[in-house]
Amino acid sequence: MTAGVRGGISGADIWRDAWGIPHIKARSQAEAFAALGFAHAQDRLWQMEALLRRGTGRYAEWIGPAAIKADALARRLDTVGASQRDYAALGSEARAMLEAYASGVNAFVATGCRPVEYGLLDAQPVTWQPWHSIAVMRQIGFLMGSVWWKLWRAAALPIVGAEGIARLRYEDGGNELLCLPPGLEKGPFKAAMADLRPGIEALLETAAIDVSGGGSNNWALAPGRTATGRPLLAGDPHRVLEMPNMYAQAHLACDDFDVIGLTVPGVPGFPHFAHNGTVAWCVTHAFVDIHDLYVERFSADAQSCLFKDQWEPVRRRTERIAVRGAETVEVDVVETRHGPVIAGDPATGTALALRSMQFAETDRSFDCLIPMLRATSVAALYESTREWGLIDHNLVAGDTAGHIGYRVRAKVPRRPRSNGWLPVPGWTGAHEWDGIVDWHRMPAAIDPAGGVVVTANNRVAAEGDDYLCTDAMPPHRARRVWQRLAALASASVDDMAGVHRDVETIPGQELRERLRKLPVADPQAAALQRSILDWDGRMAADSLGASAYVAVRLALTKLVADRSGLRAVAQSPWAQVPPGTVAENQLWWAVPGLLRADDATLLRGASWDELLRLALAQASATPLEPWGVAHRPRFTHPLSATFPDQAAELDRLSAPVGGDNDTVFATGCVAAIGTRAVYASLSRYVFDVGAWQNCRWIVFHGASGEPGSPWHMNQNAAWAAGEMVPMLYDWAAVTAGATQHRHLSFRDGRVYVSQP
Repeated sequence: MTAGVRGGISGADIWRDAWGIPHIKARSQAEAFAALGFAHAQDRLWQMEALLRRGTGRYAEWIGPAAIKADALARRLDTVGASQRDYAALGSEARAMLEAYASGVNAFVATGCRPVEYGLLDAQPVTWQPWHSIAVMRQIGFLMGSVWWKLWRAAALPIVGAEGIARLRYEDGGNELLCLPPGLEKGPFKAAMADLRPGIEALLETAAIDVSGGGSNNWALAPGRTATGRPLLAGDPHRVLEMPNMYAQAHLACDDFDVIGLTVPGVPGFPHFAHNGTVAWCVTHAFVDIHDLYVERFSADAQSCLFKDQWEPVRRRTERIAVRGAETVEVDVVETRHGPVIAGDPATGTALALRSMQFAETDRSFDCLIPMLRATSVAALYESTREWGLIDHNLVAGDTAGHIGYRVRAKVPRRPRSNGWLPVPGWTGAHEWDGIVDWHRMPAAIDPAGGVVVTANNRVAAEGDDYLCTDAMPPHRARRVWQRLAALASASVDDMAGVHRDVETIPGQELRERLRKLPVADPQAAALQRSILDWDGRMAADSLGASAYVAVRLALTKLVADRSGLRAVAQSPWAQVPPGTVAENQLWWAVPGLLRADDATLLRGASWDELLRLALAQASATPLEPWGVAHRPRFTHPLSATFPDQAAELDRLSAPVGGDNDTVFATGCVAAIGTRAVYASLSRYVFDVGAWQNCRWIVFHGASGEPGSPWHMNQNAAWAAGEMVPMLYDWAAVTAGATQHRHLSFRDGRVYVSQP
């Protein structure tokens, strides 16, 4: 226990409500953050250490050879060094917060209580260090965004050429929809060959590659658009359905603030979703480009790298990765002026180096966390986030004065727009970073005209002087939210919950209408076609038409992967960065736009009509199940594969769900896996700003990460049905309805738990 929670401190109280959610009350910040660390460890200790190990490259010590590649990447990026560097750069208030939080985690460890996973692994928890929380936060946003599309296009270039590369991105729905100005339509996105050329030339001229043979929604309504005359905020973060949930519900109060929202186990504060009694905030991934890949030219002995006609020595070190049940693995790390090599072998003369805002620059995001908790207006909240850079967000907010706002919360490097499509030549000096885009120039607005803000990973703004984005997700979800909100004369909390449950799919309806024009002779394929034509275009859990649509889209995606030759990307060195690049998964997002435009560039002489008939024939060979059954998520614990005999105790089966990748009720499948939902809304929420007793929320399993806890799966049924539970903020209601109450006293480096 650190000095921040020693001597003369009475402690903190933790009440658990009917859903097991902790409500923590203390006098000082130190007590509050220590108690949050204790509660997080009580509910999620194993998860916290698993996130830490994944982020710092020590996960193979627990789960064996399956984690070696990911551990090697984390070591190359030096997450440990970056997190320790960032901790040293923080102000005293943020460091004290992290120290107090760590003391609370270690106080729980000192009780001797252990999650079941430690018994399986025959392991003991690490002592939590203050910088560990930074490593955890870095891991949950680890390389999210553009880097994967750049690697995908780099691997695909020798197969489909320059003309094909311009078609390999998220499709734009035929008409880009912007976050700012809210709802503005900007027409289809077109690639500029000038932007593509540097990367194409670098990859094709220097690398003779042998290749033969995730999103979120949120929205805000100004008082003039609501039934109560107060702002409404709502939304949901979409991520892979890892067990336990990346988020944990919590309520934290002291003399300086009283905040409720979603926390990240292992991290103090409320970086993403919360309200403090005056301001409410929520985020989605902004998809602005914070990662660059450089094609590097190495000398024959791989000890030097070319830059502006000069050979510069590279930096080398060896990392040793301990592996459960196997020999220690040595990883040779090579760093150039642009960053670590993450793909390819310098000994061949060419490899890819990564320069990312998540690692290359000192980050002070954690300096933002306490000022956010104390913010008294939307403007003050945005001001408090100036230093945020760990990952890029659309930060939407509302306050009790009636203001709503939108801001891209990110640090984006200034560099040429051509950096956005592909890895670029590292030896020319033409693609270097030139500082950071100024905070005042980032897309932002308070009280925008029309009184509505909608974000759903769609493009943040039109192209301007500052390059921000190449790949944004299709605008279908954003467009559907706009449609739903436009139909509401005076919106309520119940209306917001109804928007959450929307399962209308725009790409599904487009495919249905495309099939309406297609003659099909095969009787079985024609019967499947008829089931789609008769379908209402909704991804309802009881729908057979929804299952028919997805079966055809999956088959069509696989056919495009075959006809284009893009399955061969798996053999490219650029596709080996873990978790790897799978053509079907990338093409899933590109095919609807290509079909809409009747663009057969990638089909090598085939027509879309030909492929659609084949897709219908292939899909019709498998009997249909109701969509909720075919799509039902299985929550797989990370240790199930390592300990298959315990899988039945660790894994959980969700209630059936509707929705799909393109609906507001987002429950996404992955083309290479099939129809099962593997990512979805980790949480849903509605903030009735100022009438906090009306707020609601839900998570996909429960508050506890412990498989045997009554709070482990107690929210799943409501989540699967699109329902929410009350977000309790009033302390009289919290204490009156509490199912558990514990008092924590911190004395002499130990915690004493009592039941008043």
